[in-house]
Amino acid sequence: MTPETLEIEITNHTASPTVYATITGLAIDHSNAWFLLQSDGKTPYFPCSPSKILQPLSENCAIPLGEPGKSITVTIPRIAGGRIYLSIDKPLVFLLNPGPALVEPSVTNPTDKNYDTNWGFMEFTYNSDQLYANISYVDFVAFPIALTLVTSTGEEKKVLGLPKDGLQTIAQGLGEQSGKDGQGWKDLVVNDKEGKLLRILSPNQGIVLNRSLFNGYFESYIDEVWNHFSSQELKIDTQCAFGMVTGTACTSTSTFTFNSSQKPESFKKPTTADIFNASSGPFQTGPSPLRNAIIPRLNAAFNRTVLLNCDCEIPARNRGAFYEREVTNHYARLVHEVNIDGKGYAHPYDDVAASGGGDHSGFVNDGAPKKLIVIVGGQ
Repeated sequence: MTPETLEIEITNHTASPTVYATITGLAIDHSNAWFLLQSDGKTPYFPCSPSKILQPLSENCAIPLGEPGKSITVTIPRIAGGRIYLSIDKPLVFLLNPGPALVEPSVTNPTDKNYDTNWGFMEFTYNSDQLYANISYVDFVAFPIALTLVTSTGEEKKVLGLPKDGLQTIAQGLGEQSGKDGQGWKDLVVNDKEGKLLRILSPNQGIVLNRSLFNGYFESYIDEVWNHFSSQELKIDTQCAFGMVTGTACTSTSTFTFNSSQKPESFKKPTTADIFNASSGPFQTGPSPLRNAIIPRLNAAFNRTVLLNCDCEIPARNRGAFYEREVTNHYARLVHEVNIDGKGYAHPYDDVAASGGGDHSGFVNDGAPKKLIVIVGGQ
């Protein structure tokens, strides 16, 4: 069992003398109540339910990191769904709704008070079994964040994150891709009021702001997949009790049906938006455990565009085939290309990997953690 608390060291490697951290999550040993860490880095804050929406926090939960090169160490309890929000030059604004429910910063709401703030976050869960932490690019890319998990034996597990110029490199790559295919990759780039690069949205979040973005983008590839597997089987390793399931596509009904010892599961053709958001259309999860096992593997294969070069089996084992087609998730391609170790959560099911194939998503975990180190601004 893990200790009741964990130390987290946060280091400022940016050029700004004013960087803040805000730590949030659900306190496991406190009935899963909303938890924030106060600005002293050690006092918990369990907000009460307000009577009105959009009420301010009653405590200061913006933890200053100090000038460049400085580190601070904070202590957290066991937390589920934890996030460390990081912001440069000014603290983030968090609000409360009745419940209580925490109103978090948004990159798709231009009226949000944090919209023009330079911010990012990392995710973690610290429970009685382990610490699990990762850097997420599922919604957007901002300044570099790197992780080091120090175990009780002294081992260091690392996710290196982006280089210092990573955001600029991805933005340049997206602009070049738009020049090649005429698609809206460059429109994912967000500048601040002074025209300075602020963040890059994922395609899913870009579509939230512009519903016409990438309209019809994947449809030709989807048709190719359906035609290909109308005459041969696709195997999916569910990596659970269902084992390997096989399926074929029907072009007349636009369904892909997978058979197992249980009830067959059929999937309608997805749209581009379904592929990017991974939660609508055929990728909406439900009560069927088999369907819920197929969805991540099928969606990841569409984002990586490996269904036509995977030897008819997914999860695909050949990472070199990921994102190789002209029509693919070029945002995810560039995120992986630019990250120092090639790892990063670039779409919702980017943790899907073939058994024994290693991690693509960029996480650290251990059952006996001693300390988590978070480096803001790159190695």
